[in-house]
Amino acid sequence: MRSDQLIIALFQRFCWMDEGLQASLHARGWPDVNRPQSMVMINVVSGIVRPSEIARNLGISRQAIHSTLAQMTELGMITMQADPQDRRHMVVSLTEKGSRMRQDAQRAMDALSAQIARALGPESYAAMIAALEADWGTNTP
Repeated sequence: MRSDQLIIALFQRFCWMDEGLQASLHARGWPDVNRPQSMVMINVVSGIVRPSEIARNLGISRQAIHSTLAQMTELGMITMQADPQDRRHMVVSLTEKGSRMRQDAQRAMDALSAQIARALGPESYAAMIAALEADWGTNTP
């Protein structure tokens, strides 16, 4: 496989997962969530809660993350509060609405994962997960 095929295949599958997630949430009555908002939710659920760390993780500017967080606050998905360990920083947390949305998103991701496992078969699915979770080393020259 050529390297350009790999990045295209990974990106297409990422989009397939994200579009499936968005369609499932929409079917459950949730408002449309754009990709940056979805990625913020994944970071917060993973324990990455400082806006600067989320921005670094997503490869976006601090200005862009603050705009996304403002949208999410307006939608009632998150709140931002001073970090109790360092009041110079803010931390993001899910609201009750955001938590319910996250639970529905987890159900959707479980269903999508099961669909992939059925399509690939259990051995190929396990091998794919192992390959994606493997340490690929540094990505710098």
